[in-house]
Order: sequence, then C-alpha cells, then structure tokens
Amino acid sequence: MYHFLNPEQQPMKSFVPGPDRKREFRDALGRFATGITVVTTMTPDGPVGITANSFASVSLDPPIVLWSIGRHSRRFAAFAGCEHFAVHVLGAEQIELSQRFARVGQAFDGLPHDLNDAGVPLLGGCLSRFECVRISGHEGGDHLIVVARVTAATLRDGEPLLFFGGGYGRFEDGSNATPSM
Repeated sequence: MYHFLNPEQQPMKSFVPGPDRKREFRDALGRFATGITVVTTMTPDGPVGITANSFASVSLDPPIVLWSIGRHSRRFAAFAGCEHFAVHVLGAEQIELSQRFARVGQAFDGLPHDLNDAGVPLLGGCLSRFECVRISGHEGGDHLIVVARVTAATLRDGEPLLFFGGGYGRFEDGSNATPSM
C-alpha cells in the first residue's frame, strides 16, 4: 500500500455514464495511465499499423494478450480480419512513431521495418514486441476486443511512453510516493 506525500483530498464527482455523459466518461477513463503501442499487420494492399493504448496481458501460461480497436477506425477491417499481427510497446523517445501511426495515411512510407515469417511488419527500437496469432474476437460495444497467443517476444531496457489525461508523459522516479506498512 502507498500513501502520497500530498494527502489533500479532493471531492469526487459521481455520474452515470451514457450518451449525454461521453466527455465525462472519457475524462474518467483518462485518469488511468496506459502505455502506448503500435499494432501492425499485413494486408493485400501492404503493411498497416495503428497506435493503441488498449493493450493488456491475459495469461502467462499460455502466453496470451489482448487489445481492442474502435469500429470507427478506417483501419478496422484490416485488424478485424487479420490472423497475425505484432504489438510494439513504445519507449519514451518514440512519441513521433506513436503520432505517425495515430494519423490516417501511409504510416509505413519511408519507415524501415522487417517482416516476420508470417509476413507481419516488425518495427525496431521498441521497448518490447509481441508477435501474435489471433485466438478470438469479442464484441465490446464500439470496439472489437482481439485476443491472441504470443508466438515470439523481444525486449530492451528503457523508459515507457505513457498516455494520461489525453496527453503523452513520462514515468517519474516514484519519489512522490513512499511505501507504507
């Protein structure tokens, strides 16, 4: 358990999420800091990638992960139908890569990458990378939740690129929190 050095209590605002409270719900979700990933796959038209922060581990044995993609995305069809893909966890210095794949367009133009044995585009320099085979897709409201088995993983040391409150950030060294017994 941790207690924070600045214990000032702020009143909490309660609401029932719904169509008329989307902004507040999004703001509440934005209070959860997440890492940033780029998910890539190959299509008949070439490589496709998308920036996503909806990535999570599911199981260590067997190695299973999940991520979700919005149905509104122009890249939805590419990922909803793919069997193989890779999830790249970005480092703090890779903001430009995150932004490149967040925009619509040809994000791979001029970008060096390799292909794995399944033909999935692999980006270099990431904190970690998970090469995956799809197990299932599940309805998740306005998103599709994709569950996959990890067939290969890579990693390196470094600081993570974080997303919090609608913006990018870095992890501080933790000096603002102290363990409590």
